[in-house]
Amino acid sequence: MFYVNARAFIEREGKQGTELVIQTRNKPGEEALELPGGRIELFESVHKALIREVQEETGLTITRIEGASKRIDTIGINPDFEVECVEPFCVYQTLKGPIDSIGMYFICKAEGKLFEQGDETKGATWKTLQSLRTMIDQNPLQFSNVDRAGLKYYLKHRVVRD
Repeated sequence: MFYVNARAFIEREGKQGTELVIQTRNKPGEEALELPGGRIELFESVHKALIREVQEETGLTITRIEGASKRIDTIGINPDFEVECVEPFCVYQTLKGPIDSIGMYFICKAEGKLFEQGDETKGATWKTLQSLRTMIDQNPLQFSNVDRAGLKYYLKHRVVRD
């Protein structure tokens, strides 16, 4: 089985700089800290999947996806075949492990109140970038296998105030 995912770096500016939403996976045998996101359904738009997954897991409504204005689609050209092209912040691919997957990370803004418990998630909260750096340096295995790499990439390449 091969999975395709859409995942979110949901940013906001807090009193101590940029913060991201982090949550705990609430599925037996898969408990780990993770970013919101999940599997894209068959023929589902990447952005629609991202919006749906974030809402199901966190209760937040995405108000902005960085790079969304660059999206191109072929809807209306051929009713039997439609394609969209989007620009994610970064992409991951598993190279080894029990699940073969590829996924796109998007930088987002969102509004609303965080769920205490979402779809197979719990404990969604805002964490400062400094806190996340410390957490990943001290115990990288507390993060999901996929998001460990995604967070390291974000913390290395994203230029934000913090």
